[in-house]
Amino acid sequence: MVKGVLQPAEAVRRVEDLLQVPGRVEEILAQSAHVEAVAKKYKDATNALFLGRGTGFPLALEGALKLKEISYIHAEGYDAAEMKHGPIALIDDKMPVIVLALSGRRYDKIISNIQEVKARGGRVIAIASDEDKSIHECADDVLPIHDDRGIMNSIACAVPLQLFAYYIAVARGCDVDKPRNLAKSVTVE
Repeated sequence: MVKGVLQPAEAVRRVEDLLQVPGRVEEILAQSAHVEAVAKKYKDATNALFLGRGTGFPLALEGALKLKEISYIHAEGYDAAEMKHGPIALIDDKMPVIVLALSGRRYDKIISNIQEVKARGGRVIAIASDEDKSIHECADDVLPIHDDRGIMNSIACAVPLQLFAYYIAVARGCDVDKPRNLAKSVTVE
């Protein structure tokens, strides 16, 4: 990008990435039974931690927010680089830690974060590339996605986070259509 303008080739690539999103979402929805099975394992948690680096950080925030909103489980999203500044003290075998462990330049650091969690008895749920076979060695559960590393991948990553929150809420008997104490932001002043 020069002077805030996309070059034609970059614009074409981004449009192509965007056109892939519906198919990626369908792939994730096709494995919703797996997400449901994982969610049921963690339905009795009272706290959860979501970790991500780079574009994974805002996704961690969104995942935590969605879990809080509909399941009433206390959840926090953190930049995984900041894990040692507080959240690490809370990790134990009762707190699931959901980690966005996608390929890219931060992958080794996120694996290091997972190892830190596991060293403290934490249970790790990784959202990881469906091609990443080694993630199963360090995560307790894996929610695989097609990881194309494009900027639009963030949209696809949000889907398993939302499904996870949804299935936990349903397993806990929560009304996901009418979460308590929430109102649409346009109706609140």
